[in-house]
Amino acid sequence: MSLEASFERVAMELEEPFTISRGTQTEAENLIVRVTDDEGTTGVGGAAPARHYGETADTVEAVLPELLSVVEEVGDPHALTTIEARMKEVVRDNPAARCAVSIALHDLAAKRLDVPLYRLWGLDATATPDTSFTVGIDTTERIREKAADAADAGYPILKVKLGGDRDREIVETVREAAPEATVRVDANEAWTPHETVEKSEWLADLGVEFIEQPVPAEDPEGLKFAYERSALPIAADESCVTASDVPAIADRCDIANLKLMKTGGLLEARRAIATARSHGLEVMLGCMVESNASIAAATHLAPLLDYADLDGSLLLAEDPFEGTDLTGGSIPLADADRAGTGAVER
Repeated sequence: MSLEASFERVAMELEEPFTISRGTQTEAENLIVRVTDDEGTTGVGGAAPARHYGETADTVEAVLPELLSVVEEVGDPHALTTIEARMKEVVRDNPAARCAVSIALHDLAAKRLDVPLYRLWGLDATATPDTSFTVGIDTTERIREKAADAADAGYPILKVKLGGDRDREIVETVREAAPEATVRVDANEAWTPHETVEKSEWLADLGVEFIEQPVPAEDPEGLKFAYERSALPIAADESCVTASDVPAIADRCDIANLKLMKTGGLLEARRAIATARSHGLEVMLGCMVESNASIAAATHLAPLLDYADLDGSLLLAEDPFEGTDLTGGSIPLADADRAGTGAVER
């Protein structure tokens, strides 16, 4: 068997500017990887690099030729463990770049067996949590409109970005606009430990479910302080990048928030999920702003999760790929009739 691999860089406009405590994003630049076998079957994957974790589209573009040469040398899309291990030897950093290749290989392997990816893993497609829909920081009126629109569209869970001097106003606005929604909040490292404890009290009064990454990842003792005193559960995102970070956060949070683009691949993501479980943590899978070239793969991990935050493609004005239909927040894997991840070019 032989494999041919290629990639391209794509820029995608967001439906509207997306603001968190660290800044505003209007465009997402992803890299699309394709791996084709000698029968003409192609697997597709996507990289959504995050500068916060030291990656850009330029760095991904720079290392992909080395990673794809590993794929072509091994020449077998089913040799997933071997290829992912060799890729990590060749490029230790750049997890989003490695992830794109991992997704493309998994997509191809499942397509060659003519099964959806979750079937390849032996997972129960009916056991999937709903995904949240994110409401970014904006004017009060726009936040009200976005929350109401999401609720009207059937999204049962709203994830609300915080991290400024309007936090209480924002959550109260969302609560008024979508009174029946489950609400989670994400401060993206913007609070102090004491702030977290204080804000958790009124957030609990407003019916918030949990708080995601309230304090900087560089302050593990602050995370522990907040976790031990918070009125709400704490999820760790920036504090938990790969499986090796899980032991250090196990006594500092309730939920490990993993992302494919942080872990470096689907095999690594499954290891991180298993590690979190072994340490008694609940598990959420999040995402960057990214195409269905990668989000579609993430949805196949849903049966392993307690919580999902996989709305990255829903924030795009136009996605060049279709994937699992997440409209309304459900993850209908059981309805999947496409082999592989289900990512298909429009």
